[in-house]
Amino acid sequence: MFKKVLVANRGEIAVRVLRACRELGLQSVAVYSEVDRHALHVRYADEAYCIGPAPARESYLRIDRILDVAVRAKADAIHPGYGFLAENDHFARACAEAGLVFVGPSPSAMAAMGDKIQSRRTVSQQGVPVVPGTYEPLRDEEMVAAATQVGFPLFVKASAGGGGKGMRRVETLAELPSAMARARSEAEAAFGDGTIYLERIISPARHIEFQILADGRGNVIHLGERECSIQRRHQKLVEESPSIALDDELRDQMGKAAVAAAQAAGYANAGTIEFLLDKHRHFYFLEMNTRLQVEHPITELVTGIDLVKEQLRIASGRSLSWTQSDIQLRGAAMECRITAEDPYNGFLPSTGKLLSLHEPTGPGVRLESALYEGFEVSLYYDPLIAKLCVWGPDRAAVIMRMKRALSEYKILGIHTTIPFHQKLLQSTSFIGGQFDTTFLDDRFTMEQDAGRPSDQVAVIVAALLTHDRRQHALTIPPPTSGARGGWKRFGSLEGLGR
Repeated sequence: MFKKVLVANRGEIAVRVLRACRELGLQSVAVYSEVDRHALHVRYADEAYCIGPAPARESYLRIDRILDVAVRAKADAIHPGYGFLAENDHFARACAEAGLVFVGPSPSAMAAMGDKIQSRRTVSQQGVPVVPGTYEPLRDEEMVAAATQVGFPLFVKASAGGGGKGMRRVETLAELPSAMARARSEAEAAFGDGTIYLERIISPARHIEFQILADGRGNVIHLGERECSIQRRHQKLVEESPSIALDDELRDQMGKAAVAAAQAAGYANAGTIEFLLDKHRHFYFLEMNTRLQVEHPITELVTGIDLVKEQLRIASGRSLSWTQSDIQLRGAAMECRITAEDPYNGFLPSTGKLLSLHEPTGPGVRLESALYEGFEVSLYYDPLIAKLCVWGPDRAAVIMRMKRALSEYKILGIHTTIPFHQKLLQSTSFIGGQFDTTFLDDRFTMEQDAGRPSDQVAVIVAALLTHDRRQHALTIPPPTSGARGGWKRFGSLEGLGR
């Protein structure tokens, strides 16, 4: 195991990696922009170095400055977290050339799976089902000709990107030329690569991803799935594990396909294989994320495996600590992404100083955050400010625990998406598991839960409400004197002590 790790990131993920380093007895180095001088990750690390002004392109995306700090600090390895340079194969290659270990896949595997066109081609050759679309970079006229075979509606998508950037929905052939031009322009601006491809829209569909761990000796396992269908404009907001849509047989099929996809790329370290699951329970490879995911804590909660520590061990040359037969999913977990946005005003970004902060605690609650009272939330970076995760013995218990934790979470000074999550957890469709990737955009508002629940959903909701009443029942012993009867049971605790 190396002795000193530089974390090339900021915010809650930097703190998360730094904590893993401390538990492994490793020294740590943080980097920060001028606006992050007082950030929590700077305070937590053993050493910290400024790498430039606030804009990411002048600090957290500067490979030369990060490597210069790593050499000066005598670090052995660099952990990229997620975002910024985490999936940049040029950065991984530059680390190797500087004599540093990159805590992630090899540059070649990252390039193969980071390029969406190449990854589709790679996994399809291993028999993994892929969303119908194009498999080669095409000229505009070739793409127009291919569109009729792919079928409408379809997506024009950036080969080098993700997160909804460089993506356009196309309903008819007449819309295609302008959609390609806009997607190519946006992809070039966001990723420096304007290559695009076509992909048929699978709808309705659920977004299911499988966590992968692989070492450098050919061992590859999966750690079960995460349900990521609660999305707004292709951005995930809530994740669960396990998925309510999968049974053991389908989980086994998808898990084996995920392992095969990682093996096809010669992948090592942590990664995620993403699938779409259609209404007929057919699944299709969507893409691979060659990094740690934002939602990795819920997999840790249901498996008991520390993914960051495992990343560091694999990067140091060790074999996997587990075999596939060792992996057992225990209970259920959920993550709510807390962002600095106003859900009552079109999710507009919210900035400012945190005037007061009260964080939820208690059984089964895990909070990934870099916030503190007085912290200044700026416009320079992603609005994700915290991840609230809970564990419970089953999904019903998880929903109740998350509702409790959200009610305890108080952030004053900025708008956050806490009210959105509270509203979502009251939705009968969400409680009943009847949702897909279009749910938030088409059937959910902050004002009401659109749509009439089916009989099946009504039964599930009724069962959950019964569970709610039982969880909130309070039993106290009888008075010591002067009263008859035994135990007294109260209803909901809501309102007591107010």
